[in-house]
Amino acid sequence: MRTRMTYLPVEVADRFSDFIIKRDEQVLDAVKTRARDFSTISILKLLYQLRCSPMTFSDLYVKSNIRMKRSFLNYLDLCMAYNFIRKEPFGPNMVYFITEKGMTMLDLFTQKA
Repeated sequence: MRTRMTYLPVEVADRFSDFIIKRDEQVLDAVKTRARDFSTISILKLLYQLRCSPMTFSDLYVKSNIRMKRSFLNYLDLCMAYNFIRKEPFGPNMVYFITEKGMTMLDLFTQKA
């Protein structure tokens, strides 16, 4: 499995340190890291942001720190296809919520033996 550079929110980097091979400099509220299993950590970034409160598309994009919009859309579609998140219209915006299945997925990675 190939490692890739990514930006993780500081809180996510602290919570999922098992995925981090090397931490580099901190830029504002994100840490530049070399991570293993890039797809899983990207899904966890999305779910972790939605765990406390629903967010609009723009807020979720900014707070997830997935830099490429195309990648963000792909991971967002993947999470919706597996029913980890759901979206509902709220006025002119779409609001994203984490589902029970998404919370279970997030819990699997946050609980350590």
